[in-house]
Amino acid sequence: MKILITGGSGFIGTNMVEYFQLKNFDVLNIDIAPPQNDNHRKFWMQADILDKEKLEAVVADFNPDYAVHLAARTDLDGVDLEAYSSNTAGVENIVSALCKASAVKRVIFASTQLVCARRNPDGTNDYETINLYGESKKIGELFLRSFKDLPFEYVIVRPTSIWGPWFGIPYNKFFKMVLAGHYFNIGKKSATKTFGFVGNLLYQIEALLFSEYDKVSGKVFYLGDRPASPIKEWADEIGKECGKKIVTVPYFVFKMAAYFGDFLKLFKINFPMTSYRLTNMTTSFENDLSEIYNIAPEPPYSRLEGTKITLKWMREHK
Repeated sequence: MKILITGGSGFIGTNMVEYFQLKNFDVLNIDIAPPQNDNHRKFWMQADILDKEKLEAVVADFNPDYAVHLAARTDLDGVDLEAYSSNTAGVENIVSALCKASAVKRVIFASTQLVCARRNPDGTNDYETINLYGESKKIGELFLRSFKDLPFEYVIVRPTSIWGPWFGIPYNKFFKMVLAGHYFNIGKKSATKTFGFVGNLLYQIEALLFSEYDKVSGKVFYLGDRPASPIKEWADEIGKECGKKIVTVPYFVFKMAAYFGDFLKLFKINFPMTSYRLTNMTTSFENDLSEIYNIAPEPPYSRLEGTKITLKWMREHK
């Protein structure tokens, strides 16, 4: 079977290319950037999803059975919605390209949990964005949901806080700080959140690609691991695996550091702590994963197993 992965050079995409080629799929990665893993260059075709003509030609030539659309701009630094055109016009272009291919059966479209920033969203039709990235992803979702007669089945996924080999900020930085002995637990205010090890996310994606039509088609699923993880507990677990004892520091010390970081930010100077980051670290948020666990009930990795795999990857890649 042929599977197309857009954005296969990114964090999740790199893991996905590896996952499906090991299962003997014929894999094509469409990405504007070269693969992070040099072994994946044979699966890569350079293309910008905003180049509609080239995208349609590449997709038609490969003619996949399945597709996972990951390609997107994911940072929060854009100044207007136009900066996130990959998440709006890019979705329109990939839908157009897939409609013109004859073999496509089902497509997974990756959105984000930031399409609804409220702590208790009223189902997956509830939208409340707080930044341009989340707004752009909402536009992409609504575009997909406006169709009644696409020639392929589709599923929308909202990954939670995903981590693992090939990751970047913020969780790569989290691991590095623990490894360097620079991470401190925040008094009694450490948050509990829904995270997801990338190996479990791939298992969930595969389940969504091949589940029965009426269970998944046209639906929206949050992806991640349960139960939610207390950040302090996870940090202590990472520290134990690498021989580092995590020190607990009173909350008010972090508060003062956050004010200092906010001040430096006015002068475009980066500092590891800001009020935004402190709020994020101390605000608990658990996603409802019941729908994806009905489809994929037995994720293959525990948090500890994922942590060991990630630390091994970090040692091997320096």
